[in-house]
Amino acid sequence: MSLPAQLSADSAELQSRVARFQEARDQILQQVRRVIVGQDEVLEQVLIALFMGGHCLITGLPGTAKTLIVRTLSEALGLEFKRIQFTPDLMPSDITGTDIIEEDPGTGRRTWTFVKGPIFGNLLLADEINRTPPKTQSALLEAMQERSCTVRGNIYKLPAPFFVLATQNPIELEGTYPLPEAQLDRFLFNTVLDYLSADEELKVVDLTTTTKHAQVEAVTTGDEILDFQQLVRMVPIAEPVARYAVDIVRATRVTGSSTPDFIKKYVNYGASVRAAQFLVLASKARALARRRYNVSFEDVQALAVPVLRHRVLLNFQAESERLTQDVLLKRLIETLPVPKG
Repeated sequence: MSLPAQLSADSAELQSRVARFQEARDQILQQVRRVIVGQDEVLEQVLIALFMGGHCLITGLPGTAKTLIVRTLSEALGLEFKRIQFTPDLMPSDITGTDIIEEDPGTGRRTWTFVKGPIFGNLLLADEINRTPPKTQSALLEAMQERSCTVRGNIYKLPAPFFVLATQNPIELEGTYPLPEAQLDRFLFNTVLDYLSADEELKVVDLTTTTKHAQVEAVTTGDEILDFQQLVRMVPIAEPVARYAVDIVRATRVTGSSTPDFIKKYVNYGASVRAAQFLVLASKARALARRRYNVSFEDVQALAVPVLRHRVLLNFQAESERLTQDVLLKRLIETLPVPKG
C-alpha cells in the first residue's frame, strides 16, 4: 500500500531538512576546529543552545578561550555579531540604546530619535557579564525572554535569531558581582570551561605563536538557524523520557514528596518549570545532532547538570562542607531510577 502523495512529499522534505541540519552542524564544527582546540563538551552545549534558540552562560577562568569560542562561532554561523565588554561603570542604556534629541538644520524642529544599542544583533557576546552591577545585568532580562527591549515606554523588537552568549569568571574572584537568580534562570546552560590536556595545550601554543592565521568561513544563515530551531521542536519524545526529565527537575526542590534526603539537607531552592522545558528541548537537539530521531534517557542524563547547576541554590551547610551543585546533581541522577521498558 503506497503512501498518499502529499504525505510522501512531506516526509521527503523533512528528511532533507534533517540532513541539512546534520550537515550544517558538522560544517560549523569543522570551521570552529580551525581555531578552537579541545572543549568538545563546551562546543556541543553551545551549539545545542543555538539550535534550540536558548542562551548560554560560559564560566571559566581568564585565558580559557571563552571569548574566542563565541567570536569564532559567530563567524561560522554568518550572523550579525555584537559585543559588550561589561565594566563596573556600564549603564543599562549602553546595552539597549537610548533616545536622543535631534534638530532639523532646515526647520529647527527637534524630534526624539532612538539610537540602537549593541543588543540589536543576532549573536550578542556579553563579555565578563559579572563585572557589572546587577542593575545593568538586568537590562538583558527582557531581551533574553521576550526578544525585545523597552526604552521610554516604546517596545523595539530584536532581530531573529537572537542569542546571548555570556562569559563570566568565577564569582570568587575580586571585582565580580553574582548574577541575579532571575537572570540566571534565562540561560539554558551554565557551561564550564576547564583546562586543556597537555597535548591540547601544546597544540594551542603551536597555533597561536607562529605566523599562521586560521580563516573561518560562514557555512549557514540566520534563516537556516530559525528552521533548525523549528526542526528540533519536532523531534518526538516518549512520555516516560519526558517524565524522567520532569522527575529530575522536581527532585531538586526541597518541598517535593520524592525529594532525596541529601537534597533537602543541602539545597535552599530547586529548579523552576523552565528548567524542565529547557532540559527536554536540549535533549531533543542533542538527539538530532547525534542522528537519532527520538530522545533517550541518556540525552536527559547528559544534559541535566549543565541545565540545572545554575538553578539550584545551596544552603550554608553545603557551602561549609564545600559541596557544589555538580556533586549533588550527579548524585541525584545516580539516585533516581531510570524507568524500565
